[in-house]
Amino acid sequence: MNVKKGDTVQVLSGKDRGKQGRVVEARPSEGRVIVENLNLVKRHRKPAPIRDVTRMGGAQMTPGGIIEKPSPIDISNVMLVCPTCNQASRTGVHVKEMKGETVRVRFCKRCNEEIDR
Repeated sequence: MNVKKGDTVQVLSGKDRGKQGRVVEARPSEGRVIVENLNLVKRHRKPAPIRDVTRMGGAQMTPGGIIEKPSPIDISNVMLVCPTCNQASRTGVHVKEMKGETVRVRFCKRCNEEIDR
């Protein structure tokens, strides 16, 4: 998977096509990512008591109502945004020798600059 947590990505298809956002969570086993404030879905939640709260002042409640939260997007529907050229681009991998170890470094195929530094 060429996208990591904290990367900026652009959505290629779906209701949020063309929008950019930061990756909050990457799920390589599922092949999906959660992007901040994109692909929002509404969930109806009932008020519920909070567990493991100190006994002072009675039971506290989590608020109910309609809650919007980001939903996972398939990795094939997002593209990494290069931090140097600020455009969505394909990525490649260079294998480098650093301090006696082999390190895989991602690079932008538009400007050939390294993404991981």
